[in-house]
Amino acid sequence: MIGFETLRIAWGGITTNKLRSGLTILGMTIGVASVIVLIAVGNGSSKAVQSRIQSLGTNVLIVMANGFRGGARANTASSVSLTKGDAEALQSKSLAPDVMSASPVVNAAGVKLVYGGTSYEPSSFVGTTPSYISAHSYKLAAGSPFTSEDVGKHRRVAVIGQTVVQELFAGQSGVGQNIKVNGSNFEVVGVLASKGANGATNEDDVVMAPVTTVQDSLTGYGPIDSITVEGSSPSTLNAAEAEVSQILEERHKIKDTAEPGFEILNQGSLLETSSSTSSVFTTLLGEVAAISLLVGGSGVMNIMLVSVTERTREIGIRKAIGARRSDILTQFLTEALLVSLIGGLTGVLVGVIGSQFKIAGVEPEVATYSIFLAFGAAALSGLFFGTYPAARAATLRPIEALRFE
Repeated sequence: MIGFETLRIAWGGITTNKLRSGLTILGMTIGVASVIVLIAVGNGSSKAVQSRIQSLGTNVLIVMANGFRGGARANTASSVSLTKGDAEALQSKSLAPDVMSASPVVNAAGVKLVYGGTSYEPSSFVGTTPSYISAHSYKLAAGSPFTSEDVGKHRRVAVIGQTVVQELFAGQSGVGQNIKVNGSNFEVVGVLASKGANGATNEDDVVMAPVTTVQDSLTGYGPIDSITVEGSSPSTLNAAEAEVSQILEERHKIKDTAEPGFEILNQGSLLETSSSTSSVFTTLLGEVAAISLLVGGSGVMNIMLVSVTERTREIGIRKAIGARRSDILTQFLTEALLVSLIGGLTGVLVGVIGSQFKIAGVEPEVATYSIFLAFGAAALSGLFFGTYPAARAATLRPIEALRFE
């Protein structure tokens, strides 16, 4: 029996009962498409989270006093008071060779901006030093950042984000214009390039100004809220963290290093943890989707068992005129494989198209390996679940098959 003839007979077996075959192919299609789409969702979610973390700077440490969260400080017995002197000490090349920069940060709350007849309250008003901008991967779209000289001379200058530009200047640059910040005049010297949203935080809804000026006008000269530390390289960030801890423990005379009164958020470790978690999540989604492939495979077995039963007399006639067991086995395996391949190809098409649309707020990103994985699994499923019905057909005795009613 030649290959083309085997395919022709297998195709005839599939098209004899179009509804039953169509439902079986549909089951396999759903299984393959589910694997591709769910892995794409997991992959897209993973990359979105990593992108958000990277937008904050992956080579960054955030030092905060215990109890400080989201711009609010809780005075606890174990909390230290961070100062600008701490930030300066962390930039010592002899004590912290793996630290590139350390920026003191104060956050002013409830700040009202006014330009002309327009007023606006940004979600974040940060007093800091120029190194903060590069540490957090901000870029300038227009103008220039404020300088160390601006910080030293307490100049009232500011750099603003794209959301603030839209609200105050109707999309115009705003560079060189004067705005009122809680009644005080500040000159806009730079506009940040858009970074978009980071989870619930809009990275474009921000104003940055010299830390000295913000303390003069808005927050007063109390403890700073945090220190942003940029490491010399991602590979030495853990070493930088150890150096920061040692310097602060010595400066604040910390005796209990288990409760130092401050905490350090390592953005690099956060990215690694996120990547690991996302990988597990994606794998889990793929495994859940694989269950539907098993269901589709069981559908192939079901249709083949029914087909063998319905065509028992046909099998008997073929054997009576000289068909060998291997011929019958090949015929029914080909039929099972053909059903799986059609379902697999259709599933790949549906899965790739379905992954072009946003799902649950996530932009899916198709992983090439998932296409080959899902299609290969569909083919193997057809072979596996088609083997038993094909073997059953091949072992039928011609006389018994011919007697079958």
